Amino acid sequence: MTPLDQKINDCYPGLVVRKDLVKIVKGNAIVPAYVLEYLLGQYCATSDDASIETGIDTVKEILGRHYVHRNEAGLVRSNIREKGRYKVIDKISVDLNDKSDAYEAEFSNLGIKKVLVDSSTIKAHPKLLVSGVWCIADLEYMFTEDKNSIPWVLSSLKPIQLSHFDSEGFLEARKRFSTDEWMDLLMQSIGLNPEKFGRRSKLTQLVRLIPFCERNYNLIELGPKGTGKSHVYSEFSPHGILISGGEITVPKLFVNNTNGRIGLVGYWDCVAFDEFAGKQKRVDKALVDILKNYMANKTFSRGVETLGAEASMAFVGNTRHTVPYMLKHSDLFCDLPEKYYDSAFLDRMHFYIPGWEVDIIRGEMFSEGYGFVVDYLAEVLRSLRNHDYSDRYKELFTISSDISTRDRDGIHKTFSGLMKILFPHGEALDEEVEEVLRFSMEGRKRVKDQLMRMDGTYAHVRFVYVNNENGQEKAVKTLEEEQYGYEGLSQENAEISIESNQKKETGPGLSLPDDIGEKLKEGHFSFHENQKGVSYESLFGPYLKGASKISITDPYIRIFYQIRNLMELLEAVAKIKSIEEEKHIHLLTIEDEFKGDMQREIFEKIRESVQGAGIHFSWEFDTTATIHDRHIVTDHGWKISLGRGLDIFQVYEMNDAFSLANRLQQFRACKSFDVTFIRLEQ
Repeated sequence: MTPLDQKINDCYPGLVVRKDLVKIVKGNAIVPAYVLEYLLGQYCATSDDASIETGIDTVKEILGRHYVHRNEAGLVRSNIREKGRYKVIDKISVDLNDKSDAYEAEFSNLGIKKVLVDSSTIKAHPKLLVSGVWCIADLEYMFTEDKNSIPWVLSSLKPIQLSHFDSEGFLEARKRFSTDEWMDLLMQSIGLNPEKFGRRSKLTQLVRLIPFCERNYNLIELGPKGTGKSHVYSEFSPHGILISGGEITVPKLFVNNTNGRIGLVGYWDCVAFDEFAGKQKRVDKALVDILKNYMANKTFSRGVETLGAEASMAFVGNTRHTVPYMLKHSDLFCDLPEKYYDSAFLDRMHFYIPGWEVDIIRGEMFSEGYGFVVDYLAEVLRSLRNHDYSDRYKELFTISSDISTRDRDGIHKTFSGLMKILFPHGEALDEEVEEVLRFSMEGRKRVKDQLMRMDGTYAHVRFVYVNNENGQEKAVKTLEEEQYGYEGLSQENAEISIESNQKKETGPGLSLPDDIGEKLKEGHFSFHENQKGVSYESLFGPYLKGASKISITDPYIRIFYQIRNLMELLEAVAKIKSIEEEKHIHLLTIEDEFKGDMQREIFEKIRESVQGAGIHFSWEFDTTATIHDRHIVTDHGWKISLGRGLDIFQVYEMNDAFSLANRLQQFRACKSFDVTFIRLEQ
């Protein structure tokens, strides 16, 4: 186990489970992860390998004997008949038969209906009336001659949910984790390997949890396929439900005026709409109108009566175009159905998750470490719905008065949700509070920026906040605004956007012409996590052009991907040099303690490879092993100080020969890094 895994087990004994066990026990059982982890939490919530193996066998046996597969339903029904009583794991829904004045259950996989349920069970678990709930149930079989009698008798029923939650114990244990450790624990709890994600990407993943801990929170995420947008809502919590965006109706979601029954919003903490995007989808205009009112006012009507509910809304869908294409030709909402492509509806969104920043889920991105049993984390988040953390920034920062009430509400709700998730114990550093505030403002600004593109009547809003201590004003921009700029705005907003883009910090090579000559300037440039469009050629090329000798100092050119970065820098030099030029490139690095021979062998291969391109490559190891600065120095007067060295790209699939990210650097997502260009005296 890693030190973090050991700490997790020490602080939350019996409440965590190894996340790779879910795949091991699942087999062909089509059940949500929280059902499997409920069982794993009963038998495998330990770090002892022998106990885990025994627990896995027990869980497999329980699933094998009691989980009902549709194609084996007849065999299970026979077992119940022959044994008289049998325990099953199935999805159960209940309906009221008003003719017989009785509650009747339907077992989804078992295929039996009209099983009598007593009123006390319904009072304890009202969600049974709204949609199916996974349960462990004891069924009996009692046949009678009465043709109207149902032989199936439900003797006991237990929804698969945590029975007890110790709030004080949870908060006390949280204090033992640093913020980075806590974020990694949460990432592992939702099944993802934190080592494969940067800090911004982790925050993006954790925003998906806000609808479970914040009442009446409206979230939208649009992006490419395969990024796991709906996973959290379908697998994560027994308090959330995922429905098809095209199949939902007003009676099912809000209220059935015929029988007065409340819909999904009355019983679930989070209602998520899957496959929400798609221009051709048919949408009920009445549903959109009721959604608008509910998302703004938390109420809906049943005849002449007005009712309230607390369910949060999450809308997830796929986009067909790239971000720069959408920004040039339309807006980031362009793939929504026509009825939902409504500025009044979209203005209700508190946060827009940039799905294009989320990497397509690959096998190595799943966690094998320990995380909370998801049912436990679901109860944690549900308990936090009773708290409000939206004012935790006000002693430190003040949001601009230009920001409207609706924008402010969106920022506050996201800020409150993230603070609950990351700092439920209320202990956050000033810079951490600022980070959460900026991220919350960016998500709402993404909504507002697109509304301005859709509807010219929306006035430009400056998303800025002020540091109360020193009075410094700080502006917030979205990453796509930093990276691509905005086009197609109204004239007034276009002028503001152009002025903003002229001031933005970006890489010098990204916008400079080839014949740069004396236009090169000194400067410090910052790049953001998940930013794309960066390559060594565009970033360093103008400053390396014309140099005969280039020295590279970087202590971390050891393992494969680091040496590959070096090779790609040499490739960039080969592209910018003229055919008749020869360049001498020297590397100063540190020898790998265990694989120095392999390091030398690869460097020699590189030397032989680039020699034919007129590049003379040499290297030396710093025997003192004391270098820590990372920079590039040229013989024509430039020093490039590298905050991260050449290691500026996030993890990508190196073995996929058909991946653009593998072949072209500009299609890779960056880490957060800084570069400083310094002119040397000659």
